[in-house]
Amino acid sequence: MVRCPQFQVTGDTSGIFSRAVVFFNYVLIPLRSTSPRLPPMKVLLASPRGFCAGVNMAIDSLELALQTFEPPLYVYHEIVHNKYVVTEFKEKGVVFVDHLEEVPRGSTLLFSAHGVSPEVRQAARERELTAIDATCPLVTKVHLEAIKYAKLGYTIFLIGHEGHDEVVGTMGEAPEAIVLVETPDEVATLEVADESKVAYLTQTTLSVDDANRIINRLRERFPQIASPPKDDICYATQNRQEAVSILSDEADLVLVLGSQNSSNSQRLAELARERGIPAYLIDGAGDIQAKWLDGMETVLVTAGASAPEVVVEECLDFLRDNYGATVEVRTTREESVSFPLPKELRAVLK
Repeated sequence: MVRCPQFQVTGDTSGIFSRAVVFFNYVLIPLRSTSPRLPPMKVLLASPRGFCAGVNMAIDSLELALQTFEPPLYVYHEIVHNKYVVTEFKEKGVVFVDHLEEVPRGSTLLFSAHGVSPEVRQAARERELTAIDATCPLVTKVHLEAIKYAKLGYTIFLIGHEGHDEVVGTMGEAPEAIVLVETPDEVATLEVADESKVAYLTQTTLSVDDANRIINRLRERFPQIASPPKDDICYATQNRQEAVSILSDEADLVLVLGSQNSSNSQRLAELARERGIPAYLIDGAGDIQAKWLDGMETVLVTAGASAPEVVVEECLDFLRDNYGATVEVRTTREESVSFPLPKELRAVLK
């Protein structure tokens, strides 16, 4: 016996097929033709995205050092905060260390893009290491500002995240003069010997909005506070944040390529969430979960300043293959910045 809401078959089946044809033609086909069709997914690909000039310089430096010096080659901390990049270099024989005691005397050591303190430089000299300094010039700028203000007797408020490699290196330039400030609320409790001699600096990879909230509180509390002649937050960080601010309004979802320990990548995801858009920070396409994309018609894809383009392309291929996505590049600002290789490597090239 066959049952369905429209008719039942019990005993005499005469006329059943004609009724089935009517049901198919007048019920099923109209239902199918009027059901909503989901449009193919649209991907907005942010530009600029990915590697900044400082990261390009650091990675080029490590590649050249691998070709020039005998292995093993050591790097103090991760060359950049990206899982894919670090894994790739490990496979080429690079050894990443967090303590100089791990580096054999007389070895070649490369300082990462985040910079190091004078104490680390001195320890490298004492171990007779051949040091290659791949610090981003924009980080070096903050170090020099810290040295200048400290020599003038200023108390320096460094806006940043405790424990970040860049912050550790900057504070090492003048530990007796620098006070770390992480939130606006901390400003009210700051105490200094001379409120007429205070200055602020910032980590280069912060959220512009977050940094400005703290800066505004500092200016309210210390009207005479000195500031760097040019913003410390790097151009690439600002440009990538600007792109997310502009383009996320058109998106249902934001995917940020970058590793969890990448400060600037974290800020991109946070910025989208602050605007009410769901956002996820991923190392690559393998991290994408199907439930994130359920019902999403427009997806914004961007990448932090330490994420390579290859992981972006893998993500785009995944969305094309699985969701029929079409990709539209959206450029909010052009970039043409480049930095020279470290002097140690330029000398080798000559």
